[in-house]
Amino acid sequence: MKKVLVLISALSVAISGVLFVASAQGDMTPEQRAAAAVDQRKSLFKTIRYNLGPIAGMAQGAPWDAEVAERNARRIAVMATMIPEMLAVDTSDFDNIETTALDSIWDNQDDIAAKAQALIDNANAFADVVAETGDFAQSMARFRALGGSCGNCHDTYRVDND
Repeated sequence: MKKVLVLISALSVAISGVLFVASAQGDMTPEQRAAAAVDQRKSLFKTIRYNLGPIAGMAQGAPWDAEVAERNARRIAVMATMIPEMLAVDTSDFDNIETTALDSIWDNQDDIAAKAQALIDNANAFADVVAETGDFAQSMARFRALGGSCGNCHDTYRVDND
């Protein structure tokens, strides 16, 4: 009986939280929703970059750690599934929202989905090679495709700040 009460209480709290978030988003202005969308996608890409960083460091001479390389690549693959959703909210109408996303994103959602899928595929292929061989040279040959997936999207849909 105690377990049932705890479960009911937990479900009540969870449902209340979801309803609170939903009602709070309903009260947001379009500009606030756009700003929230930009914050969410920036967070996603920062987290992807956080996981890519150690692998890139290894490619540039840091000690090879196959366990970290595989784990981080698998994480990148999972996070990349969220990219199309994170880039679905058109924020181009709001000049005071800071973003490096080019307006062409909003007219090319199919291409965004394809590029995200390429990142997923290349991250998993890299992780598979690392898991199967543990070999630095073989893994780095696959890493080029993974890094290229990031670059392909950045080159097309991101303001060039370099």
